[in-house]
Amino acid sequence: MASLFVGARAAVAVGGGAQAAAAFKFEQMPIALPPGYNEQHMNTVRQVNPAFEKIDAWISSVGASIAVNDLTGHGLADGMCIVDTRTNEVIVTYTPTAPAADRFTPFVLDPAPLPYDSTMAPTGCTPGDYNGDGRMDLLVTYWGRTPILFMANSDSKTLSAASYTPRELVPNESPDGKYHGPRWNTDAVYVGDLDGSGHPSIIVGNYFPISDVLDPNGEANVQMLNSLSSAKNGGGDYVFQWYGATSGADPNVQYIQEEGAIPYADTTGWTLAIAGADLTGDGLPDVYIANDFGHGHLLYNRSTPGHIEFTEATGDRTPTTPKSFVLGNGSFKGMGVDFVDLNGDGKFDIIVSNITVAWGLEESNFVFINKSSSNANMASDLASGLAPFTQEAQQYGLAWNGWNWDVKTGDFLNSGTQEVVQTDGFVQGSVDRWNWLQEMAMTNDDLLSNPAMWPNVQPGDDLAGHEYLGFFAKNSSGTYVNVSTELGLNAEIPTRGIATSDTTGDGALDFAVARQWGPPAFYANESPDLGNYLDLNLYRPSTDGQSNQGLEGPGAPAYGATVTITTPSGTQVSQLDGGGGHGGYRSFGVHFGLGSYTGQVSVQIQWHDVNGALHTETTKLAPGTHSLMLTDAIQEVSR
Repeated sequence: MASLFVGARAAVAVGGGAQAAAAFKFEQMPIALPPGYNEQHMNTVRQVNPAFEKIDAWISSVGASIAVNDLTGHGLADGMCIVDTRTNEVIVTYTPTAPAADRFTPFVLDPAPLPYDSTMAPTGCTPGDYNGDGRMDLLVTYWGRTPILFMANSDSKTLSAASYTPRELVPNESPDGKYHGPRWNTDAVYVGDLDGSGHPSIIVGNYFPISDVLDPNGEANVQMLNSLSSAKNGGGDYVFQWYGATSGADPNVQYIQEEGAIPYADTTGWTLAIAGADLTGDGLPDVYIANDFGHGHLLYNRSTPGHIEFTEATGDRTPTTPKSFVLGNGSFKGMGVDFVDLNGDGKFDIIVSNITVAWGLEESNFVFINKSSSNANMASDLASGLAPFTQEAQQYGLAWNGWNWDVKTGDFLNSGTQEVVQTDGFVQGSVDRWNWLQEMAMTNDDLLSNPAMWPNVQPGDDLAGHEYLGFFAKNSSGTYVNVSTELGLNAEIPTRGIATSDTTGDGALDFAVARQWGPPAFYANESPDLGNYLDLNLYRPSTDGQSNQGLEGPGAPAYGATVTITTPSGTQVSQLDGGGGHGGYRSFGVHFGLGSYTGQVSVQIQWHDVNGALHTETTKLAPGTHSLMLTDAIQEVSR
């Protein structure tokens, strides 16, 4: 048995970490916080419903979030929006790499005059231009209430708390100043042009069902999952379609919930992450919903302008395929997701984070490799309910890391190869409670929904609490290996969201990380030998039509734009990511590494214009950064 164990471990071990890490260098830089911020009381656990007191550390294990984007409108994605669980505040600040012109006094967002109280806590902040006026707004999600849209005011010249007008995503009446809307508990958001209308739609993914999770005086209406492998009593996924908007000093936007957009059976999971990409070339993003404790869902987009509709597609099981390796049929703990062309064949693949703790709950991350031969065949398969992907995480070296959350990819060396960054860790303490968790994992599903049947998980208890961020790069044999220790990224603090961005405009991707019950971290890319690159800032004309006024940028982000480039080295595909994953939101820049190539790059862009018409055009661009205005044609504009 010992020999078999050693042989099995050797078979999955991945070497070459030192060599793979040698080309990278990251410098951790301090993040500017609001004046006096660090002098206030810092929480380490949340107040919860009385029924949750015995597992309050478990209930307090999520909520940290981070995003990087162009908040000033100056053309550089060097603004940050951070959810800090230590204070339950949403911080707006700048990256440590930002030039003087993009720096301002950091501040916290204020929901007033909208109703807000101590039974609520923010869980995410998603930058986006939700009214199309060329200014970056902020969508904040919560436990304890529905999301709030902080709309950027046209008369603001610099960033401050007064620069935003808070608006409800879901209309709520408050005659007495108190909150009377549904007690949503949101952990995931996806933003994209779902119906090809030229406007961003929103999918909100909730974790706990509607209940008083964070109210210490709340009703006994809370529950836990009803299965560790196929839970179907979660908070639900909601789809919102853009309806209308105004800009100006008192901006507003209206969204309408699209009932039935997702099949009901696919909306009842415990959602922790959502992402999307156009898999078929029809200009509409298909969506993956990652659910804790059970099945994830790949949703084929059948929408038309003004009407959003999805149907589910699942993988095909062969005699040698474990059940949970079939896309859409897994029993694992989906906690993060990203779409990326991982193998450089010009097609989007899917990476999903799961719990992979050795000697704990050792499942596997998912790397679903796109096996379709063409966009047309992909469309035909998805329409028939078949998802042509195979699960190859172990073959790529990405199967195991720890208790994983957000996952983001990016070409940090500009080599033409994607690296993978993955957050890790659950509840940090000094007393190992894995034996209790493993005992619970064998409990009858009929008992699980009752919090009283769960083992204690309270301050001082530890479940995968000393794991660290994963940074995966390819070794000499082409297999991914975790080089976090070699790069000095191995701080033993549980991490949640990841945001990537070229914050200086020099073609080097930096990244930032949200930590659960710890300060956020920013890592500047100081790698000494970067390859050439192509960075694209893609815009549609804004409704204001006057760029660079106050916080207004060159235009509104071109939600849904997909870019395919071709060089002598091959084909790469990427997209303007409007916001997706778990707790981390990359900037809107579309980034490609070109290696040593210095010639003209063939660039094909597909986009919807402001009227919803679909366009596809191919142009030639030199390496470097380009800002492109997408109307019925491509036009380069100054940043």
